Amino acid sequence: MTSPSISQVPEKGQTQITSSSTSPSLSASASAPSSISPDNAVEPADKWANVSPEFHKRAMRKVDLWLVGFYSLVYIFRVIDSSNYANAAIINLEEGNGIKAELGFSPSQWSWSQSIFSYSYMLFEPTNTILLKKFRPSVWMFLLILSWGVSATCSGAVQNFEGMMCVRFAIGLAEAGFYPSVLYHMAFWYKPSEMPWRIALFYSVGQLSSAISGLLAYAISHMNRLGGLSGWRWLFILEGLPAILFAFVALFGVPDYPETAKMLTPEEREYLSNRLSKAAPSGRDHNWSWAAVKSLLKSPTVYTFSVYWIGHGIGGFGVNYALPTVIYELGFTTTANSQLMNIPPYVACFLFLNTIGHFLQKKWIRPWTTAVAIESTIILCYILLITIHNSVAKYIILIIATACAGSAYPVIWPERIRALEGTVAAGIGIGLTNAMAQFSGIAGPHVYNSRFGPTYRTSYIICLCFLVLAICGVLSSWVLVWRGDRRRQREGEERGVVTESEGEGVITSEKRDGERV
Repeated sequence: MTSPSISQVPEKGQTQITSSSTSPSLSASASAPSSISPDNAVEPADKWANVSPEFHKRAMRKVDLWLVGFYSLVYIFRVIDSSNYANAAIINLEEGNGIKAELGFSPSQWSWSQSIFSYSYMLFEPTNTILLKKFRPSVWMFLLILSWGVSATCSGAVQNFEGMMCVRFAIGLAEAGFYPSVLYHMAFWYKPSEMPWRIALFYSVGQLSSAISGLLAYAISHMNRLGGLSGWRWLFILEGLPAILFAFVALFGVPDYPETAKMLTPEEREYLSNRLSKAAPSGRDHNWSWAAVKSLLKSPTVYTFSVYWIGHGIGGFGVNYALPTVIYELGFTTTANSQLMNIPPYVACFLFLNTIGHFLQKKWIRPWTTAVAIESTIILCYILLITIHNSVAKYIILIIATACAGSAYPVIWPERIRALEGTVAAGIGIGLTNAMAQFSGIAGPHVYNSRFGPTYRTSYIICLCFLVLAICGVLSSWVLVWRGDRRRQREGEERGVVTESEGEGVITSEKRDGERV
């Protein structure tokens, strides 16, 4: 029996174990299977071990164009569609035909029409990622994007409270699937170590679009009574139509899996199909496994990550509810000025998140410690908001808090995906985890109830408690994932199984259906 030899592969920190008698003599510049002679025929994983950087970059650029570029563009309009309801509340108020007045909403009805979106969102998120695998990503994305585009456009024709509740519920159902489905789709193409900056870029454009939506709302407000329609109706119609166009682009353009992507060459398809860990979701896996679901639900990481998502969702995103009050304290009371003052916090979030994503990609910082630092910074911001009374200082603090709050989830998402194993477990786990964030939409309006104003000290204290809970959740998840990584590394060494370094831990190449820890 020959002793194994270690050969370095391009990905930093990864090693490949091969037998010294069968080690392939593959040059670092190899770019296609034709560069391997029959005498050196090896398994696909070895065959592509030393692919040239140029070949790798060319293949990944094609993938990035669709999975990062196109999805980011769609996400801009997804966020605009979901945030335009808040803009509709203040559009053309001075002219007396705002949405609340025209539809005769009571304060209670308005609150319900806001929160119904989050209920449907949370209801559908845990299962929609599995439907992506059932229908194929391109088809499922087409259905999701088309559904929310049509529903958002129909909001402009609503005549009463019941109609608005129906369309808001429908929008929540459709939009619930998009974000987790994008993350799940990425898991079929990218290693966890390749995801940080891609998720950061994707998520950050959504934050930037929150600022853009305010400007669009201000511009559309000048269409008030054009064609006999109120400004808020034009807002829903014009911001819903682009999604319908994007739906058909997704249907005919989005690549499903590396094995079937038409924009790739045969060599690129083979390379991208074989470079991921066998534990990653695969387009070849067509089986539904209840054992995988049971294993997932038994895993303690499901609950520790959920604690983090709930804690940060309520505590971290509370700054979004505080921002309008602080802007009002600054003296910006008109709709136009309020919309403009909403821009700096979200621009800061866009810049900060992309910087963090770049640092994570370069491994200059670590996701777990970064998440703890982000939550600690938001806690400090809340303490300052409680103790400081200067409005300008509060606004600056909220810019920092908004940048941190919008960056927390993207930092941890690669680790959450890495802690899931198998196609079924990854699909359910991603949707279930992201659904926990919707507690912010359900609890937020109650935490920042007007009875706590104008100082909102009680609201800030409640959010502080949830942020402490978030830190407990992320630390617990860190420990559990680390212990699972160490255990699998020991098991792999005992069995002589190849291990691949990903993120801050180790992934074995053996296939399992459940979750890692």
